[in-house]
This record gives sequence, C-alpha cells and structure tokens, in this order.
Amino acid sequence: MEETKQSGRQAKQDKGNIFIGIVVLFSVLVIVALIGLLALRTPEIEIIGEAEASEYRVSGKVPGRIEMFLAEEGDRVKKGDTLVIIDSPEVDAKMAQAMAARQAAEAQNQKAIHGAREEQIQGAYELYQKALAAEEVYRKSYERIERLYQKGVVSAQKHDEVLAQYKVSQADVKAAKSQYDMAMKGAQEEDKAAARAMVARVDGMIQEVNIAKAERYLTSPVDGEVSECFPKTGELVGQGSPVMAVVDLTDMWFHFAIREDMLNGITVGTQFQVRIPALGEETYPVKVTFIKVMASYATWRSTQTNGGYDIKTFDVKARPIKLIPNLRPGMTAVIVDKK
Repeated sequence: MEETKQSGRQAKQDKGNIFIGIVVLFSVLVIVALIGLLALRTPEIEIIGEAEASEYRVSGKVPGRIEMFLAEEGDRVKKGDTLVIIDSPEVDAKMAQAMAARQAAEAQNQKAIHGAREEQIQGAYELYQKALAAEEVYRKSYERIERLYQKGVVSAQKHDEVLAQYKVSQADVKAAKSQYDMAMKGAQEEDKAAARAMVARVDGMIQEVNIAKAERYLTSPVDGEVSECFPKTGELVGQGSPVMAVVDLTDMWFHFAIREDMLNGITVGTQFQVRIPALGEETYPVKVTFIKVMASYATWRSTQTNGGYDIKTFDVKARPIKLIPNLRPGMTAVIVDKK
C-alpha cells in the first residue's frame, strides 16, 4: 500500500518536471525568435552632417617678416581692423630710390621751365659780341683788299684768302647769335614735355611704393573670428602666402553626404529639421540650397554583388533659416525630419 502511494507521488512529480521543461523550452524558443526578428530588422539610418562657415585667408602682396600680430586665435574682429604688420626693408629701399629719382626729375623739370642760368646767357651774349667784332675787322680788311685787287696791287690768291676769312666770320656771327637766342628763349617745348613726363613717371613709382607700404598692414576682410594663425612672429612670409584665417560666423551652413537611395524628398528648396547634439535636443529649420554629386571614385557603392546599379553619394548643402545661437563650425547635425 505504501509503495503504491510512493509510486503515485513519483509519477506526479515527473509530470510536473515535464511541464516545467516544456514551459522553459517554449520560453527559450520565444526569446530566440524575438532576438532573430530584432537582428533581421533593418535599423533606421540617421543622416548626419557637419556645420561649416565661410573662411577668409588673410595674405599680403609684399614679402617680408612678421613684425607683429595684433589679433590672436579666438579674437573677434571687425572688417578693416589691422591684424598683422609685416616688416619689409625692400619696400623702404624702393621708397628711398623713388624719392631720389623724384628730386632728379624735378631738377630737370625746373631747368626746362626756367631755361638757362644768367651766367649762361651772359656767356652766350659775349661770344655773340666777339663774333660781331671779328666780323667787322674781317669786313674792313676785305674792303681794302678788294680795292687793291681791283687796281692790280695784290694777287688773286691774297684776295681769295681775305674773302674766305670774311665769310667764316659771318658764319661765326650767325652761330653765336643762334646760341644767344636759344639761351634767351630757354628749352624747347619737346624738352619741357619730356621733363614733365619724367616727373609724372617718378610720381607713379612713388604711388606704387606707397601702395606697397600700405600692404604691410594686413586687415580683416569681414566681421568674424580669428580661427588660425599660420606663421609666428619673426618668420618670413612670401607674396600671397596666407598669414591668418578669419571665419564669418554669420555665414554658416550644414554639409551632408547623402546616398542617392536616401535622397528621395530632398531637392533644392526643401526644408527640414536638424538636431545639433552640442546644443541640446532642440531642432532647427534649414533649407537646401545646393546639391551636387560627389566624386564617384570616393563614393561608389554597389547595391548587389551580382548585378543591380551603383549608388552614388551627393553633396547636400543646407542653410539655417534663422541664425542659430552658439553654432560653431565642426558641430554635428542630425536630420530628424526631411518630409
């Protein structure tokens, strides 16, 4: 009797264990099935971009050595503020040369305007008077010889010699008179024009050097913030070499690299919301202003291994509709609603 009861309890216990095993097995199967469904489920893909801003490189037209920085990285600057001073001895040397050339050109110009000095005029006059006196002597000698020649007293050779001397004296008078007249009248108009042109040319050189001197002071092209200084004080910089970068924080946009299979609904003019993790959970409206396919060698992706088509990536630029406070270049942006 006792054995019968013990056998019944054992059978009942075995049935309970079987039931628990079935329940556990079923639970495991359910959990495995859920894990499989979750694993097979396609995760939602987020479109992530980056904030960018207009950057301006500050560079000079003249080579030289960095003398002084008047702004540092992170400083806010205004358009026209002097940021860098460049020391250029070559410019100073050119200015000294130009000023010396200006003095020489001005002296030539004054000489052309005022003509010969009083000493030169007096000397020309005395030579003219000397030529007149010599001509008078040779004229009288010729007249006496002419009378004697007519009477047959002197030879023809003597007569010809005195006549030649008289003609030479007449030519000397004309030459001396011409030199005297030139000294009285001053330089010709062509000489005056050439002197004025020389002065104007040198003035142009001075103006060019003054422009080069002004280029030693590099100014900010926009209101913005100094983002980077490339050389250090005392270093040499060449013509056109960038010295400093200034970013315009009022001219910012978001750059997204979007695959074409995710581009549906995004066109130029499309508006959507973005979230900027660095600024919290708030979303901001933006507007697409630019779409362009990116280089295929860097963005090529095949949809299938044995066929299909190649997916390309597009460069999408979107600008904030309103100014976003505290937005900085490099901050991440996530598209939360592109409908």
